[in-house]
Amino acid sequence: MRLRTRLTLLYGGLFALVSSFFLLVVEQLQLRVFDETVGDVPFVAPTGSPPTIPPGRPRSLEKVQEDLSDAQRHLTLVAIAAVTVLAFVVCWWLTGRLLRPLARINAAARRLSVATLHERIALAGRQDELRELADTFDAMLDRLEQAVASQRRFIANASHELRTPLAIQRTAIEVGLDDPAPERLAEVRAAMLRNTERSERLITGLLELAQGERGLQAPGPVLLGDVVEQVVEEHRAPAAAAGVTISNSTAPVGVHGDEVLLTRLVANLVENAIRYNKTGGVVEVRWDAAGLLVGNTGPIVRPERVPELFEPFRRLHPDRTGRGEGAGLGLSIVAAIAHAHGATVDATANPDGGLTVRVVFTSPAPRSA
Repeated sequence: MRLRTRLTLLYGGLFALVSSFFLLVVEQLQLRVFDETVGDVPFVAPTGSPPTIPPGRPRSLEKVQEDLSDAQRHLTLVAIAAVTVLAFVVCWWLTGRLLRPLARINAAARRLSVATLHERIALAGRQDELRELADTFDAMLDRLEQAVASQRRFIANASHELRTPLAIQRTAIEVGLDDPAPERLAEVRAAMLRNTERSERLITGLLELAQGERGLQAPGPVLLGDVVEQVVEEHRAPAAAAGVTISNSTAPVGVHGDEVLLTRLVANLVENAIRYNKTGGVVEVRWDAAGLLVGNTGPIVRPERVPELFEPFRRLHPDRTGRGEGAGLGLSIVAAIAHAHGATVDATANPDGGLTVRVVFTSPAPRSA
């Protein structure tokens, strides 16, 4: 049974029941008042000539009362029937008007597809529960449209990134076949090896991004200060080779999360800070109760372009280390891992160049002893 029918039967039946009870009470009160009024009429003895009696059979007082009671009962039944019909008609009309927004939401949901994500209910009128439901549905469509658009961009960018190494490998093979000299073949092998490593890094980055977006599997307490110390020590040699100095400071503050993912988060931030830096530059890594901060002294970044850095395969500047190891997924992976831990990521362009990234955890673990 449809909701409109159930509501009509429920509220129409309740209204008809209450109205019928009220009419029956009024009928009984009227009959009682009539009986008491007629019974209280005083008897007056006739004087003079006898009163003229209308032609026809004389009627007793009891008969008059019975006829009036029957007429009153008949009118009451007619009124109850009319009120019942009117109640169901009005309830059917009112429920139709009240449920009309739900019908629009239902129609929008039926039309929903990848090609119609731009459509909205845009319900007008008073700010009530149905308007709130429609606005919530529109907000959900906004998020869904953005997610689908982001997925499309990601697929297009990933296809491009995966196709580039394959195209380079094909070109290298074709050149090597045209010139099979040992020296040339050695260059071809080296080029193919570099592109294979690039493809492996890209695939590894995609897997890490998917793992970060999947969420936490077995979270537990993590001493992030120890993780930061370990990551910084592992990257001191690559930083020195790039002419970059790393400074770090940590506090004995832990978080609740996945240690492997958090290690990847810190490593990506440090690697990006080294890779997109300048000769003689500095990387600052700091962890305390306020959160994780990683900043560098790289090239100038326009503030309006900072949000683009968290999109997959976005590179605003070339790799200054010259190794071309970046796949453009570093900050995307950082954002996904932070989101899985309920943390927020904020990046700020430094006035003199470079970027400062802050990761704030909303529920840090208790301070270690």
